[in-house]
Amino acid sequence: MQELFNLSGKRVLITGGTHGLGMAMAKGLANAGAELIINGHSPDKMEVALDHYKQAGYKASGYLFDVTQQEVVRESISKIEQERGAIDILINNAGIIKRIPAIDMDAQDFRSVIDVDLVAPFIVSKEVARHMIKRRAGKIINICSMMSELGRNTVSAYAAAKGGLKMLTKNLATEWAPHNIQVNGIGPGYFATEQTAPIRVDGHPFNEFIVNRTPAGRWGDPDDLAGTAVFLSSKASDFVNGQIIYVDGGILATIGKPSNE
Repeated sequence: MQELFNLSGKRVLITGGTHGLGMAMAKGLANAGAELIINGHSPDKMEVALDHYKQAGYKASGYLFDVTQQEVVRESISKIEQERGAIDILINNAGIIKRIPAIDMDAQDFRSVIDVDLVAPFIVSKEVARHMIKRRAGKIINICSMMSELGRNTVSAYAAAKGGLKMLTKNLATEWAPHNIQVNGIGPGYFATEQTAPIRVDGHPFNEFIVNRTPAGRWGDPDDLAGTAVFLSSKASDFVNGQIIYVDGGILATIGKPSNE
């Protein structure tokens, strides 16, 4: 059973793996034996992240490149394959969000979110898959969102991108399954990260809303994503393809708690 989840000898490329949920998944994969290849765009964040990984005893290297630029991505993926070896697992985690009411949102802001959250996963997946197809093996994991299923005020571009990413996941799974490549997604719920710290304080209306809306009665811990990431990266998921696994404490399973409870 342990062999099903063993990632020893595997290399995983994680975009946006210098912080937050990307880092949490990276640590889970490294604990399962994987070598980490971290993508980012900030030299300072990359330096801090690599120091963190190496102090933990993980094998990790970093590559700075813009995931929205196809030629840059192609060159970078080729460089990684030459310098580090085969990319066995890809996690498309890099993303942005702009919280602006739709009526006030400029088209360029909308496009910038689509570019990072939807176009970039297409570009990186395609360039990595070129090599996976030759080897007839590979795992690709797209980080989707509950906004792949639900709408919410001020996140029209993000929801459009994540909804598109859900369908891109299914389409790439269909096209690349004959090459023994599995393409799946993870849809995180609301997690306790640095970004959400200001709204997780006791008494904050949004904190109360999330805790009450989530059947588990709490925010997710970033480590809660590790198991799903390892599963979708391992032999255990070899016949799982085109699926989105929502790690959300049960939010999508319920209409919400009755007001009289």
